Amino acid sequence: MNRTVQAILLFLVGGVLIHAGVSGLYLRYVKAGLQPLVLAAGAVLVLAAGATAWYARRRPAGHPGPRVSWLLVLPVFAVALAAPPALGSYSAMRTGTAVTAPRIVAPLPAGNPVRLPVIDYADRAVYDHGRSLAGRTVTLTGFVAFDHAGAPYLVRMLLNCCAADAQPVKVGLTGRVPPVLQPDSWLEVTGGYSAESVRDPVNGGTIPFVEVAEARPVAAPADPYESLG
Repeated sequence: MNRTVQAILLFLVGGVLIHAGVSGLYLRYVKAGLQPLVLAAGAVLVLAAGATAWYARRRPAGHPGPRVSWLLVLPVFAVALAAPPALGSYSAMRTGTAVTAPRIVAPLPAGNPVRLPVIDYADRAVYDHGRSLAGRTVTLTGFVAFDHAGAPYLVRMLLNCCAADAQPVKVGLTGRVPPVLQPDSWLEVTGGYSAESVRDPVNGGTIPFVEVAEARPVAAPADPYESLG
């Protein structure tokens, strides 16, 4: 591969990173807080492409690179034009719950219903034994998944850094559960704390339940994942 091809590839990869950072596509791969790093990496690659092209013009290569090297642009276009979907029910039900260690539970904000991340509800239900949820109405948003017995769960994937380390936060649904649900469809659930729980068959973690009072389908959010900061 000669320097001109290197410059083109660097520019394409950098351009894809900038596009992903600006458009929100990066949220399929990493948590929201890493957007500045994605944009910075893209900018650095674009600048490196410019420097490589300038160097190639001043010192032309003695012979052209193999044409097969152009095939390296295919993964770039694949990411830009056909990004994979966010992790869903298939991954969630084959991975153990992320609710395996106690975390700090802060007082709930005032008002009913209060909108909570799924991980926040799960932590309160499991480690606070629902004390901070007593008498409160909560709203949770996640995608639908089913276990091997057909029981429905509301799930959100939790990221520490990126999709590669994602773990599911599973909340069982009880009460006024809609009779027809599709896996991977997104649902907004409003209800209250349920003392019911089960053990995750994958890792033995506790899966809490929520008593559903109302549920409605919603569009997938721009950021399909939750994170711990």
